[in-house]
Amino acid sequence: MSSKISNSIAISFFLVLIINMSIVESSNKIRAHRPCKTLIFYFHDILYNGENGKNATSTIVGAPSWGNLTKLAGQNHFGDLIVFDDPITLDNNIHSNPIGRAQGFYVYDKKEIFTSWLGFSFVFNSTQHKGSINFAGADPIMNKTRDISVIGGTGDFFMARGIATLMTDSFEGEVYFRLRVDIKLYECW
Repeated sequence: MSSKISNSIAISFFLVLIINMSIVESSNKIRAHRPCKTLIFYFHDILYNGENGKNATSTIVGAPSWGNLTKLAGQNHFGDLIVFDDPITLDNNIHSNPIGRAQGFYVYDKKEIFTSWLGFSFVFNSTQHKGSINFAGADPIMNKTRDISVIGGTGDFFMARGIATLMTDSFEGEVYFRLRVDIKLYECW
């Protein structure tokens, strides 16, 4: 009789241990996060080149000693600092009605690789969106897609957090480029 009781206790203990281990294991799994908001915008950058003052939406404000302020420096534009105030559209047509402005800067930060570092905001002025979304991060330009961080926002995007995937949609030499920006927000208030 006592061996039956001790076998029952051992089996019960073993079952409790297995159940406990499966609960701990399932709580340690990474949960797939789903975005609370997904947006797609395009922004159009026209760099001032000394001849396009009426259409330019960006300009070089800092250059290395071998560069100048109307032409991008050699060596992958290393050292050039550009500020911009670019139109944001819902499609890839530069003549579409802008729903806001992309405002900020980028700096070409490597000699060996064509890359930049971005800090900017999308400032909205449409009936669809009010407020701003703030971005920062490295942009390895030669990659097909690049992710930068969404680090905050105001208005409809108050304290937003997430990821923006950049894709170069079009470019014309060193004067014009268009970026498609797929935004996935994971913190929405």
